Formats: sequence, C-alpha cells, structure tokens
Amino acid sequence: MRLLEFQAKRIFSEHGIPVPKNVLLESSTDLENLLYPVVLKAQVPVGGRGKAGAIKPVTDANEAAAVLDELLNTRIRGNPVRVVLAEEKVEVQKELYLALLIDKLARLPVIMASDAGGIDIEQVDRESPEQIVKKYIDPSVGLSDYTVHYLAKRIGVEEHLRDFANLAHSLFDIFRSYDGALVEINPLAVTADGLLALDAKIVLDDKAAYRHGNLFGRLKAEQTRSGKDGRSRAEQLAEGKGITYVSLNGNVGMISDGAGTGMLTLDLIQDAGGRAANFCELGGFGGKESMQQALEVVLANPRVKVLLISLIGGLTRMDEVADGIVAYLKRHEVFVPLVVRMCGTQEEAGRARLQTVGIEALNDLPTAIRTAVDTVKGS
Repeated sequence: MRLLEFQAKRIFSEHGIPVPKNVLLESSTDLENLLYPVVLKAQVPVGGRGKAGAIKPVTDANEAAAVLDELLNTRIRGNPVRVVLAEEKVEVQKELYLALLIDKLARLPVIMASDAGGIDIEQVDRESPEQIVKKYIDPSVGLSDYTVHYLAKRIGVEEHLRDFANLAHSLFDIFRSYDGALVEINPLAVTADGLLALDAKIVLDDKAAYRHGNLFGRLKAEQTRSGKDGRSRAEQLAEGKGITYVSLNGNVGMISDGAGTGMLTLDLIQDAGGRAANFCELGGFGGKESMQQALEVVLANPRVKVLLISLIGGLTRMDEVADGIVAYLKRHEVFVPLVVRMCGTQEEAGRARLQTVGIEALNDLPTAIRTAVDTVKGS
C-alpha cells in the first residue's frame, strides 16, 4: 500500500520527525485561516509531481483559490486530484535524501542517503552514483549509531548530527514497526531551524496487513471514504478481482498468462521503442473468467492505445483464454486494437475461436510486439 503524502507525514509526526505545518484541502472553503505564502501539493500516488505541475507555491488567498480549483480539476499521470495539501513555505539551505528499503537480492534492509536531494534519486544513481551512500542493516542489531554517524559525515550534516540521528532512528522505527517496503524523505531539508522532511513517501508491505489490521484498515478507509484512495480505476478493479496488475506510464497495454512471459514482453516492448501501460498476468492458470477480468482491468486504463495479449500455452489452455476474449468482446465495446500472440496447448482451437471475432492470432512474439508498437505510433 502506497500512502499519500499527508498520511505519510502524519506518521512521521507521530514518530517525532519534523514536517512543515500543513492543512488538508478538499474545496475552497478549506482555505480560510491559511497563513501565506504556502505551497499547494496535489495528493496523488506518483513521483515527479513537481515536473508534472502538481506542486505550486501561492502568495495570497486569491491565488490559492485559483490554483486549488485548477488542481482539483486535473489529473496527474492518470490520477485524478481530489485532495490537496497546503504547506507552509520553507526557506531551504540544502536538500538531502534519506530512505530505508529492502534490498531483495541481499535480503536485507538498506539505508540510503545523499547530499543530492530534491531530484529523482534514480537520475542521481545513473549520473553520479558516488553521491549515494548505502549501508546494509543487520535486523538483529538494528540501525547502529556508527552507521548514522558515517552517513551524516558523508552527506555533510555533521553540525546537525543529533537531529539527524534522531530522525534516522525514527525513520527506521517506522520502517520496522509497520513492515515498510520503502520509507523515504526526498528532500530532507536543512533549514535555519534544523532538519525538516519536506516530502514523505511510505510504501507498506501488503502481505503484512494481517499484522497491522487497525493501521491498514484506518488508512484504506481514509483513502476510500470519499474516493481519495489515490489509485487509478484499473488498480481498484484489480484489487477487487485478485488480478496481478501494476500500472506503468506508457500506452501499450499488456496481458500475459504468466509472470515470466510478462516480464519478457515488457522488455521487448521497450526494445521495440514502445512503452508499456501496465504489467498484468494471469498466474499461469488463466482461463475464460480470469481473461475477462484481466481485460476489464487493463482496458480501464485510459492511457492504453493498443492491447497486446501475450500467451504461451503450458498450463494455460489457449481455447479457454480465447473463449474469455470472445465473451468479453461480445459484451463490451472496445475502442482500442487488440494484438494477440498465441501458441501452445490447444493453440489451433484458440485461433479458430478468435477468428470468429475478427482476430488473427500471431505465434511470433517479436512480430506481435512490433505490430502493437507500430499501431500506437501510427495512431
């Protein structure tokens, strides 16, 4: 579960991490009693909000009302904005980066810090990897004072060592206590009054929800009570149907019958010059019903301009998934082209059934991918 910024900052505050004073806005009536200047920040679960025009400083009530109305009537990378965080404007001397996450290869928590905060950390890693400091954490020991001191020295905050140490330990406490997949501050600001978390990102491990029933329940209820769960329509549908679905930023929709086929298809879409709109797979046991559900989920994404269905019949029977495609098309009007790659178990029967709705299945994956990508470019 990815929290919205205001939720993450509330948890930060509860654990003693300093954040700017803020107020949550849902309409212009919430603007009363704000002290200007402030920064209005759209609450959507995506990164790069500044570049997307989702973070805007305002200096007075009139400007705030106009900007708030603009934000509440827009979408940021496919996500509708329905709530905005108004936050005091802070004079920043320096921007840093601090995060905790799980290194899946090492199977250990890792703390990362950098003196290059406020920008995309992936960009820093590509262009100046020496600016990122990483230290693994032994779960049986926890975050040591030595590690904290080392990080402070490397990123140049030794004069704020006590504040940095308290903040880092609090961040680790949140990460450990709530089974975090990622807890991040970017930027962590150095101000005249000390350190301040200007942004907050928390991703909780959904598989640990059973250990935090009250917390997860409260956060989800808060997000969904007035339609502000921060997820796209497709993501909401996927959760309700138990479909494996991850939203991406491209326009080539993708459904595969297994995770391996899906990952290969994603790589080949990129190699062909395309950008995937999502990752969606049926788990290797796809049938008629699961295919219909996957189609409903993926086609709910408005960015999808063509849908590529990549199938290789091992455990999955091609005639059954073809029945799902045919049944869906007979009941729904689909406005994007479908490209189907099909081979394997009951392949000929599956192809014959798709022909009844005008679909000629391909058996070569690179050809299918080129067809899908060229279709998007042509449109």
